[in-house]
Amino acid sequence: MDLSFTSEDEAFRAEVRAFLQEKLPARLSDKVCKGQRLSKADMEEWHAILNGRGWLANHWPVEWGGTGWNVMQRFIFETEIALAHAPRIVPFGLSMLAPVLIKYGSEAQKKYWLPRILDGTDWWCQGYSEPGAGSDLASLKTSAVRDGDHYIVNGQKTWTTLGQYADMIFCLVRTSNTGRKQEGISFLLIDMKTPGIEVRPIKLLDGDYEVNEVFFTDVRVPVANLVGEQDKGWTYAKYLLTYERTNIAGVGASMAAFERLKEVAATQMKNGRKLADDPQFAIRLARLEIELENMKTTNLRVLAAAGAGHAPTAESSMLKIRGTEIRQQVTDLMRRAAGVHAQAYVSEALEEGFNGQPVGPDFAAPTASQYFNYRKLSIFGGSNEVQREIISKAILEL
Repeated sequence: MDLSFTSEDEAFRAEVRAFLQEKLPARLSDKVCKGQRLSKADMEEWHAILNGRGWLANHWPVEWGGTGWNVMQRFIFETEIALAHAPRIVPFGLSMLAPVLIKYGSEAQKKYWLPRILDGTDWWCQGYSEPGAGSDLASLKTSAVRDGDHYIVNGQKTWTTLGQYADMIFCLVRTSNTGRKQEGISFLLIDMKTPGIEVRPIKLLDGDYEVNEVFFTDVRVPVANLVGEQDKGWTYAKYLLTYERTNIAGVGASMAAFERLKEVAATQMKNGRKLADDPQFAIRLARLEIELENMKTTNLRVLAAAGAGHAPTAESSMLKIRGTEIRQQVTDLMRRAAGVHAQAYVSEALEEGFNGQPVGPDFAAPTASQYFNYRKLSIFGGSNEVQREIISKAILEL
């Protein structure tokens, strides 16, 4: 594929930048740039702005609300919104569930759920991981027993990101215990307001509330909320995970974070000279930039395959590994750039409107929090060790 930008691509980039300059609220951009916590209202506001422009579901087919953009346009868009410090688009409904519904859902499910994802009527979360079934997801035990026109669901999900905001959850459940453990798994859409569902927060190292445990006790779910066929959910789960892993790579976010890192290195001083002029730091910075450029090329190839109608397989695993490692390296270098100021952690400094005494330079406040939080990137969505196994089987045929 041709990786160069045409004059049409550059015209599109100018259009995206003009849109961002006009429509991206400065308050939201400032919060993202400073590493401050985003509220549910913040994320919903940006979701609505993009949907109003018709650019929210740019990766969907046109008939369901997509834009019809080519690979370069999608890449340019994702890059520019990240560089503009726009809030991240919550992926669970838009980029994870929607592709599954479009490929495997019934016409009734697509007509009902897809518009509600677009207009923000439903806030989705993901019910995959369980205690004892994380990277080994096929070992899940949450059960769904058919009872007339309903399934009765019992079990537990964990690490449910932003589940405290969700009113819907897509879940993998076990509907049969016969055969291989990958068999007998089904894909259910569950209303979080259904009696028998309890959400318990999991406090993270920095004291923030991002993930949850979700318990199901005799939860009745309409059979109409089964996606595809019963006991075939493992196929749908794998399809969804390829999109999740591509999203986890966060190429645009890494590019934006790296640009911010270079700005810091160009102004932060060490031993009387700029940090960017320190040989050891400069070497780390250069190596990271090379790896980031390589990942951008891989990302374009994955997007090209998806645009041609092919779901990414081992390529998404490659992208997930390198993408998460690069994002971790960026936070590590930012922490090193902050020096001793990264040791202090003032939780209130990550809230909007904080006017207390800063500890060190303005970029230092979120560095420790982001460094520790991003340790998770190489674990969730299938650990990087599991991704290497996928690559060895799919490409090396080992």
